[in-house]
Amino acid sequence: MREGAIAPVDLAQATIGPGMAVFSGFRQVVENDGSDMPVKTALALINQVLDEVLAEQEGDLDADTRFCLKWYEQYGWARAQFGHADVLARAYNTSVRGLEDAGVLTQGEGVVQLVRPQDLPATWNPVTDHRISVWEVTLQLARVLSAEGGGIEAAAKLMSAAGRRSEVDVDSIQRLAYRLYEMTQKSRPDDARLFNLLGGSWSDLTEAAGRVRLGTAVQGSFDFGGDN
Repeated sequence: MREGAIAPVDLAQATIGPGMAVFSGFRQVVENDGSDMPVKTALALINQVLDEVLAEQEGDLDADTRFCLKWYEQYGWARAQFGHADVLARAYNTSVRGLEDAGVLTQGEGVVQLVRPQDLPATWNPVTDHRISVWEVTLQLARVLSAEGGGIEAAAKLMSAAGRRSEVDVDSIQRLAYRLYEMTQKSRPDDARLFNLLGGSWSDLTEAAGRVRLGTAVQGSFDFGGDN
């Protein structure tokens, strides 16, 4: 379903059909105690599995992204105590100082706060960034997509450039956008709309990024140097 670029807002509903096809494909579906399983329980199990699938790939993310994801889940963009951040950062084999240096959070006066997408620098260059992460690329893409004067083409150039970095798995960006939407759909509607925009635009975004890469490769194949 992710490969089909189903918007995150539609993902839960889209999984119901295949899930209920399994449930209704048998004459009888029973609980552990042998009683008939009601439709309500089947729907709950489908949603449970969806949550597990969205969460299971977090371990493949880089350390900075895993910290930011967990911190965001707990505190969003709000400030929280440095001590809590320090303990969490150590658990993910990173550091608050390193994350601050990477530009994804700020700290001061004993508190820590993640940097909102709209507050990230518009001059950011993923090619020269000395400490890049999937988290940073995801938020930058969301920022550009939603910004006035941004849109698909501007975001595609950014994604194409980020894809040149060995540290960035482009597919992980899409998975993170889905995960963030799942976290925010009920509690942070503004953020949910932002991440849904990124996830729902994925097909157009990857297609446009492919055109950017092709154009760069074609341009690079012509060498006009040397004497005339």
